[in-house]
Amino acid sequence: MLLDVFNNLQNEDSMNSKTHVVIIGGGAIGLCTAYYLSKKGASVTVVDKGEMGQACSLHNAGFMAASHFLPLASPGLFTQALKWMVNSKSPLYIKPTLDPAFITWAWRFSRACSEANVRRAVPVLRELLAESLHLFEELSTVDGIKFDFTKRGLLLLYRTEKGKLACDHEARVADSIRVEVQRCDHDKLRELEPQIDFRATGGIYFPGDAHLVPAAFVKTLSEHVERAGVRLMSNCEVTGIETEGNKIRQLRTARGPLSADEFILASGSWSSGLARKLGIRMHLQPGKGYSITTMKPRVNPTIPYILTERRVAVTPFRDSLRFAGTMEFAGINLEMNRSRVDAILEAVPLYLGNVEIPDPSKSQLWCGLRPVTPDGVPYLGRLRKFPNLIVATGHAMIGISLATVTGKLAAEIATGVQPSHEISLLDPNRYE
Repeated sequence: MLLDVFNNLQNEDSMNSKTHVVIIGGGAIGLCTAYYLSKKGASVTVVDKGEMGQACSLHNAGFMAASHFLPLASPGLFTQALKWMVNSKSPLYIKPTLDPAFITWAWRFSRACSEANVRRAVPVLRELLAESLHLFEELSTVDGIKFDFTKRGLLLLYRTEKGKLACDHEARVADSIRVEVQRCDHDKLRELEPQIDFRATGGIYFPGDAHLVPAAFVKTLSEHVERAGVRLMSNCEVTGIETEGNKIRQLRTARGPLSADEFILASGSWSSGLARKLGIRMHLQPGKGYSITTMKPRVNPTIPYILTERRVAVTPFRDSLRFAGTMEFAGINLEMNRSRVDAILEAVPLYLGNVEIPDPSKSQLWCGLRPVTPDGVPYLGRLRKFPNLIVATGHAMIGISLATVTGKLAAEIATGVQPSHEISLLDPNRYE
C-alpha cells in the first residue's frame, strides 16, 4: 500500500512537472497563481501587456479584509446608483452610455441586487477571504517577499443614522457567520486611536483584518517567482488566440506564439476583450477606482478606516497615508477625473478632524480599473467551451483580499487537483 501511495505521488509530481501553463495577466492574482503553480512543479509563463503588477494591483487600498463578505450587488444599491448618476462626485457613478454590453450587464446587476444573492454569496466569500488572509500570513514569512503585512484590523466609521444602520446590518451579518466584530461608540473610537480627532459618531471594528503595501507585494512576488523559474513576459500584448477543436492551441503575442497545456485568463478588466477573441461574451465591466497617497503625514492613523457613507478607504503605511475609493463605470478608460478625486478628499474632514487633507499637486494620484461581475462574485473555473482555459477575474474591490486563495485554487484546477474550497458559485459559465 505504501508503494502505491509513493507511485501516486510520483505520478502527480510527474504530471505537474510536465504541465505548461500560460497565465494572461501579471497582476496580484496572476502572480499568486504563478507562485502556487511553481510550487507544484509546473512550467509557468506569465504574459502581460504592460509591466508586472502595474495595473489595478499597484496603488489600491491594500486591504486584506476578511470583513468584505458582502457582495457589491446588494439590496438597494442599484436604485441608489441610479440616483447617483446625476452627481459626478457620488460614491458610485455611472457614465450614461448606450453600449449594449453595459446595458446587459446593468440589467443583470439590477437583478442580482437582492437578499437571495447576498445569502448565496456571503458564506462563500467569508470562507475564501479567511483562507486568503491565512495564506497572506504564510507568504509574509517567505524570504524575499516583503509587503509590510500589518494585522491591525479595519474600522468602519459612520456619522449619520443611515450610516449607523448600514454598519449595524453588517455587524449582524458578521455575527451570524462568526466573523469577530466590535461595536464602537465615540469613546471607543478614541480608545482605539487616541491621536485622532474623530468627527464620526461611531463605527464597527473588525480586529481580524489586515493590510499591506500593494506595490511592494507585486514587486517582490514577481521577483520571487522569476527566481523560482517562472518566465515573466512584460510589455507583451496578446494579439490573438488560436484554437483547435475545443482547445486553445497557442496565443499570438507581440513577441511570437506561446503554446501551453493550460491557459489562465487573469487580465482583470481586460479579460472580457480577450474572451471576445474566442467568441465568448463575458459579462464584466471595469469599475474605476482612485487613490491619493501623501508622504510623511503629520498625523497618521494606525488602523485602516472606511468612511461608510462616502465609501472612502483610508490606509496608513509606514511613511505614507492613502485615501482610496469611488466606483466609476465609464468603460476601459484610465483618464483621471478630478471630480472623483475631489469627492474622496472632501469626505476626509467629515470624519477625521486632524488628519491632513493632501494637496493633489504634491501627492501621488492614481486610478485603476476593477473588474466587476453582475452579481459581485468573482469568476473562477474552467470555461465550458474551451476546457483548457481557466478564468480567474471579476474580483471587483476585493482583488487583493482574494489574490492568494484565487491563485491557490487556480493552480489546483490547472494541475488536476480537486479544489480545496467549494467554488461552484464562482462558475464562469453561470451566465450562459
